[in-house]
Amino acid sequence: MEQNLAVGLDIGTTKIVAMIGRKNEYGKVEILGIGKSKSLGVHRGVVNNITQTIQSIQLAIQEAEAAAALKIEGVTVGIAGQHIRSLQHSDYITRPDSETVIDEEDIDRLVNQVHKLVMLPGEEIIHVLPQEYKVDGQAEIKEPIGMYGGRLEANFHVVVGQVSSIRNIGRCVKSSGLALEGITLEPLASANAVLSQEEKEAGVALIDIGGGTTDLAIFRDGIIRHTAVIPFGGNVITEDIKEGCSIIEKQAELLKIKFGSAWPGENKDNEIVSIPGLRGRDPKEITLKNLSKIIHARVVEIIEQVYVEIKNYGHEEQKKKLIAGIVLTGGGSQLKHLKQLVEYITGMDTRVGYPNEHLAGDSDDAITSPLFATAVGLVMDGLKRQERVKAEAVVEEIEKEDSEFLVEEEEIVEPPKKQKRSFLDALTERVKDFLDNAE
Repeated sequence: MEQNLAVGLDIGTTKIVAMIGRKNEYGKVEILGIGKSKSLGVHRGVVNNITQTIQSIQLAIQEAEAAAALKIEGVTVGIAGQHIRSLQHSDYITRPDSETVIDEEDIDRLVNQVHKLVMLPGEEIIHVLPQEYKVDGQAEIKEPIGMYGGRLEANFHVVVGQVSSIRNIGRCVKSSGLALEGITLEPLASANAVLSQEEKEAGVALIDIGGGTTDLAIFRDGIIRHTAVIPFGGNVITEDIKEGCSIIEKQAELLKIKFGSAWPGENKDNEIVSIPGLRGRDPKEITLKNLSKIIHARVVEIIEQVYVEIKNYGHEEQKKKLIAGIVLTGGGSQLKHLKQLVEYITGMDTRVGYPNEHLAGDSDDAITSPLFATAVGLVMDGLKRQERVKAEAVVEEIEKEDSEFLVEEEEIVEPPKKQKRSFLDALTERVKDFLDNAE
């Protein structure tokens, strides 16, 4: 596979999407191929059947390879699920020499220190995201690199997940014949794909309504402030329609997509849809008012849970107001009148987010659907990781040349490699090592 390509693999509860993308000359992401398969073996964002998940991944990968006429070797995978939790943590390091400026290595040392936090048994840190820094007590510093100081401290947003769930995803990817290049939290990937920098600065809550989970990411002042995964999504709505109307799941899903509405007042009492009976039984007649009442009840429950999370972050306080309001994305955001319902429940401005913020202008309409927000975000993440690796390789090359120039021929010493690996790369390494040792 070409060096400047990246592949995002969104392992969802309803669907698995493989997306191949590259950066064009304008710095936008161009999608070369996409593959989609029905997700079997994933429940509420967590793998619960390895064999079925591997088959679904392989189907999606084959379809993407055929569409792009390329061979896929490595992927960036999204992780979600009810086992994800986040916490705030503060930490500091004391620098040996306050006469030198703070550089990237100091920040890496601080981040690595947070990685050593003791978690609950069976949990592992997925992301350590620095928020604001303090240098020698001077607060509200966004970028400390280049400053002088002896004590560097920071507030961190730490995302934690279950070791077993992370490793099961790693096992599925590896058994599908793919290299695991990176792991990213899905709400972060979706946020990168659909939010503008202005929204992140002003304060915004991204709600990604998937099949099995609803993911939340809150930004303010351009910094991630809170993440949460709520273990309900579009599938529970389908389940309710199935039970409430006594029909099979396939019909319930179609009803939801074609006629469903989150606002019962929209439908008149005499609007009826007829559903064919099973094996020669009489057809069933369902009123659209009844259908939207069922949908409304469940959607209100999901939105209220998300709103509790937003309020926990402190949206009610004037100081932490989210000026840009709410952005809805994911397959569930396509439900009719959902935007109005969310505005009604939360009193916050709402829009539906399409992942066209960073995509090339001539992208296919199908790709810019909210359905693919996470996959687009994962491709962007993979491209960013590649750029970082390239930059590090250049730095190492320069250092190597410098050291060879300085050191006598007979005692050429390889310069020590800078410890510039991101925390995510370290996690990916750990998952790879575990899989290699397990074989």
